[in-house]
Amino acid sequence: MKVIVVGSGIAGLYTAVKAAAQHEVTLITKDVLGESNTHYAQGGIAAVTATDDSVAEHVADTIYAGAGLCWEPAVQALCEQGPHSLNELIRFGVEFDRAEQAAKGSEFALGLEAAHSHARILHVGGDATGAGISNALVQTLKRSKARVLEHTLVTDLVVDSNRVVGVSVFSSEGLETLEADIVVLASGGAGQLYRHTTNPAVTTGDGVALALRAGAVLADLEFYQFHPTALAVPGSFLISEAVRGEGAVLINNRGERFMQKLHPMAELAPRDVVARAIQREMLSQGGEPVMLDATGLGADFLSQRFPGISAACRSYGLNLAKQPIPVTPAAHYWMGGIATDVFGRSSIPGLFAVGEVACNGSHGANRLASNSLLESLVFADRASSVLDQPWPADFGFARFNDQPPMRELEVDLGYPSDAPVVDRVELQTQMWDNVGLARDDMGLRTARNAFRAWRPQKRSLRLFTDYEDANLLDLAKVVTAAALARTESRGAHFRLDHTETNPNFARPITVRKA
Repeated sequence: MKVIVVGSGIAGLYTAVKAAAQHEVTLITKDVLGESNTHYAQGGIAAVTATDDSVAEHVADTIYAGAGLCWEPAVQALCEQGPHSLNELIRFGVEFDRAEQAAKGSEFALGLEAAHSHARILHVGGDATGAGISNALVQTLKRSKARVLEHTLVTDLVVDSNRVVGVSVFSSEGLETLEADIVVLASGGAGQLYRHTTNPAVTTGDGVALALRAGAVLADLEFYQFHPTALAVPGSFLISEAVRGEGAVLINNRGERFMQKLHPMAELAPRDVVARAIQREMLSQGGEPVMLDATGLGADFLSQRFPGISAACRSYGLNLAKQPIPVTPAAHYWMGGIATDVFGRSSIPGLFAVGEVACNGSHGANRLASNSLLESLVFADRASSVLDQPWPADFGFARFNDQPPMRELEVDLGYPSDAPVVDRVELQTQMWDNVGLARDDMGLRTARNAFRAWRPQKRSLRLFTDYEDANLLDLAKVVTAAALARTESRGAHFRLDHTETNPNFARPITVRKA
């Protein structure tokens, strides 16, 4: 069977490695192999490995962070299968940091992060977890029979009789079509929708846009997580939540801690709570960033536990051990995406989606810290196990049987032919200002009108970035439509004009093209 995997983060690499044992696999990546959000992930991967921890507690923490919107079967699958999938990574050569003395029944050095009831975060090289995982999987893939196409952009899914049968691609060789029995989208998120993001340049939401145009159902698009602590410098370098997990605190320009007054978990409250608290504090001090104070942790500990972060700070003239560093929220992770079942199957036969590109309900309205690498791993494993099985008649979308959509939106993806071509910076500014951490009806409508007044570049004139900009424009429209439709505040979606959470709205909003 011919299987095409799109994307080379942890979800794509793992799917390709597993599938290559039984199928003819082609992995397509628009950059070099391994360039992805995964490679830059610092904090680690959450899984139950200690005897004083349990799957039930991991499930409870995930559901709590998800703000009432998690799909419990997906959460159960995520947390139950986590330890097994972790062992698979070890088998593929990932060397997680070990504890000098085994504590609480775990051989690993375990970190604590926001909204976790236990220290259960495994890491590699202190703060180089993503790179450690990515490098090991790249080497494993290279030893397999999988074919790899680098610097190749998928421009469209090929659909025949309501089934995905291949992809159209653009490379230095021009445009061509590749046939497949199965296409697995593992192309990551869309951090480039926003002016400030912790994501690398490749994160333009290509997979979600491909599925949208092909007619797939999308879900939970309004929930975009903003990481509370990006270094307040050009490039928004991520300062891992693990730094706060080890004891660093947030202070304002008066040197005062402020999170203790707002949430019992203080700096380790769910990410949406901390991010909005920082935003409010910044507004109260004229837009100045708040400071993250890790000086109490000691220079030796910081250099050993966070070597990458310490080095990045030094490159900007900052010393993490000697002075508080300026931080600000930045777009980090998309909970929404291509709606799938618990095996990664989408609403279109032949099309799977795994990792950040997918929405299976395991994250709800706000992802629990360090569950992202775990989700990519677990659901890539689950998807690869059913690639050759018949597509379910109801496409396996059990989530919507018990959790029917609150709204089912259809969004027009047409554009005026005489409109100006979209400018990425202007789009990112609209998204940051009006569809960001805090939203209201007026701002959302302003953004929607701006997106309707632009058009993508004509296909005959497109280069790589023009295809990406076309994807970003489509996604900006559907994210804004979903944010307008959810007239409440929940998790990562905060409405200034609807600040309360409505229990009747604890259901997904789905989107498809009109």
